[in-house]
Amino acid sequence: MLRTLYLKFFEEKNHSIISSASLLPENDPTVLFTTAGMHPLQPFLLGEPHPSGKRLVNCQKCIRTGDIEDVGDSTHLTFFEMLGNWSLGDYFKEEAIEMSWEFLTDPRWLGLDPNKISVTVFEGDEEVPRDEESASIWKKVGIPEKRIYYLPREDNWWGPAGETGPCGPDTEMFFDTGKKKCSSSCQPGCNCGKYFEIWNDVFMSYNKVSENKYEKLKQKNVDTGMGIERTVAVLNDMKTIFEIDTIKPIVDRIVDFTKIDHPNPEQIESVHIIADHIRAATFILGDDKHLTPSNLGQGYVLRRLIRRIIRQGNLLNIKQRFLPVLAQIVIETYKNIYPELENNKSFIIEQLTQEEQKFSTALRKGLRKFNQIYSQTGTITAKDAFLLFTSFGFPLEITLELAAEKNLEIDLDKFKQEFEGHRDLSRKATEGTFQSGLADHSSRTTRLHTATHLLQQALREVLGEHVQQRGSNITSERTRFDFTHSQKLSREELKAVEDLVNQKIQEALPVKKVIMKPSEAKKQGALGFFDDRYEENVSVYSVGDFSKEICTGPHVRNTSEIKHFIIQKQQNIGTGLIRIRATIE
Repeated sequence: MLRTLYLKFFEEKNHSIISSASLLPENDPTVLFTTAGMHPLQPFLLGEPHPSGKRLVNCQKCIRTGDIEDVGDSTHLTFFEMLGNWSLGDYFKEEAIEMSWEFLTDPRWLGLDPNKISVTVFEGDEEVPRDEESASIWKKVGIPEKRIYYLPREDNWWGPAGETGPCGPDTEMFFDTGKKKCSSSCQPGCNCGKYFEIWNDVFMSYNKVSENKYEKLKQKNVDTGMGIERTVAVLNDMKTIFEIDTIKPIVDRIVDFTKIDHPNPEQIESVHIIADHIRAATFILGDDKHLTPSNLGQGYVLRRLIRRIIRQGNLLNIKQRFLPVLAQIVIETYKNIYPELENNKSFIIEQLTQEEQKFSTALRKGLRKFNQIYSQTGTITAKDAFLLFTSFGFPLEITLELAAEKNLEIDLDKFKQEFEGHRDLSRKATEGTFQSGLADHSSRTTRLHTATHLLQQALREVLGEHVQQRGSNITSERTRFDFTHSQKLSREELKAVEDLVNQKIQEALPVKKVIMKPSEAKKQGALGFFDDRYEENVSVYSVGDFSKEICTGPHVRNTSEIKHFIIQKQQNIGTGLIRIRATIE
């Protein structure tokens, strides 16, 4: 209901509804998963015209694993849906605030009691002045001064997540839940639960160019966010987020599996972890890119989520295979909103079944050995953790969880010494990959992006038209391109691909962009393999007469800017999938 109301409201305000982007971001090396609606819109926030116009709205699938250890309480999730609307250089503070107020309080929409809403605005600092403009607009729409709070940068400033990039002050709307104040100083921003942050309007008007240095953006943007799950729970006066209609059926089925009539708090926490993680794993597996569990990057996070489900199931004494059953509930709940889940159902079930079968055996053996070591020594050392991993296939993160439950701390530096050469499996080594950020749109990265288009077309000409993109990741150092092909390329094939790319670079081909409907783009021969994500209009980039793809950009204007292309390595990353890494000089 909230999703439908939100989209309808902004559609009436002349916003184009755009579809949710993939959870597996393209060409953004700073984030493993899409963590907010703005990530896929990065080029457009920086000034590139969006095919659907300057006013956009959508419901974005999101994965955030930065606080994965907190999942299990009443509010934290790794998978959630984020409602958002954007102005790309169109309206700014006044219209954004007025629309927020209307949606929250008008009886036609949410109809909340205006007297229960308070707001916060940026208090200002040495770099950026106090946001008096937003405060005055709030007074104009009906918020009294006593319910307008000025908070510092850590509370009312968004971005950039990286060192530099677009950012700006925000204004946040808080709903009074009716709970008692935790203290006399309790106010919006306090974490006691009395004030719930229901909406956040970011006024992206600055560009951070260096430490403590900001410039005004030529294009002022509005970027807003409202989390569906938390908002629905609060507005319906629910005690936990796991009571809402899209999660409760999963929780109920897990409880059925446990055969426990009245779960205790520890068991309820396990149920919540399973419910959240199965949603996250199902949506990741449901992506058309067909990511599989592995020990690296996105695949590692996916594997970690699945293993935590199995471990919590073990704590609840669930004896049967249960992951596919829960995944079916997730698919059934969301298939009309996200049809890719139904389309990829067999892949989802297959991967969950395989991972559950493999890890259940390792878990039993590892737990037995962990308990044996602990009972004999009263502790678990880094050397023990290394033994559990290498000899029993017991993941480090689960050893750490078990140790924490017994108030033990494992020396990760010593573990790394024991495990030299396998740094990707250390939680300490991977914790940075759970953070979000803005994509690098430097000149070199832009050159590599266009080179990747040349690479795909060269692969199709050398190997055949069965070659299709399944994923890409571009940093300022290299491009990584995943594609369909039955086997690794021969030395001669690799050289032919590399030579063809460099030939097109030397030909100094022009790069041109046009906006058209996806069907027309396909008729004209444009490549595009993610049909479910395309909007009514798309950007199509042509590189001379050689390459034509549906893509958001950015790109160089002429291939001569790329200079020289070098294939560094290739690897087989799964059945019928090859990965090429390449760079430019």
